[in-house]
Amino acid sequence: MRSRWLDTREPGGKSRTSHAQVVDDLGKAIVSGVFPIGSILPGDGELLERFKVSRTVLRESMKTLAAKGLVVPRARVGTRVTERIHWNMFDNEVLNWHFESGINKEFLLHLYDIRMAFEPFAAGLVAQRASREDIDLLRRLAASMAAAHHTPDSLAVADLHFHLAITEASGNPFMRSLGGLIEAALVGMFRMSAPPASNGFGNIADTHMAIVDAIAAGDGAAAHKAMEFVINDGRRHVLEAFAAA
Repeated sequence: MRSRWLDTREPGGKSRTSHAQVVDDLGKAIVSGVFPIGSILPGDGELLERFKVSRTVLRESMKTLAAKGLVVPRARVGTRVTERIHWNMFDNEVLNWHFESGINKEFLLHLYDIRMAFEPFAAGLVAQRASREDIDLLRRLAASMAAAHHTPDSLAVADLHFHLAITEASGNPFMRSLGGLIEAALVGMFRMSAPPASNGFGNIADTHMAIVDAIAAGDGAAAHKAMEFVINDGRRHVLEAFAAA
């Protein structure tokens, strides 16, 4: 698996449909504040001219944005940008638009709050439910973080593989839906940091292997605690990076 945010920088991607293009452009504009909260989006005529799409495509695009909580149509008023409290922050596209608009400390720390609420519990579940194959995979993924010459991007991907494997091994399908949140937090953290060898990530394989060891021992409490340590360590790197900036 590759990171969707790392992939956005790679050329040669598949062209998007007209619907996807409209949703992406308007969603990004809303999240970045080009269309502020409470504002009314341009009328259909202006948007049809801007995007060169059919009225049907525009209508379906607005329905998609409304389903994500970003806008609400009002009769005789227009389509209004909603308050952020209504936005579906678990939606991968909404996360992506935040990321592309420029991550800030508040955004990343909110992600770490959510990770702390769910991932330690997931690690405890894995300690109860993991198969031998699950444990072997987690051990390989943790060890891969110690590979020499990691870049921030490649280390983010290796870390992401590990944490998504934890959500899979938990046996709880709701945990897997957190993948986008985990990805955003990890990519954001590593992108802000210096090369891994020089910024305190040298022990990352060891801290993740501690999670695996606890899981292998069937010790849910220790797995929970080891995951908490990893997430708090990532949060510390975020704070240090912003302080340095």
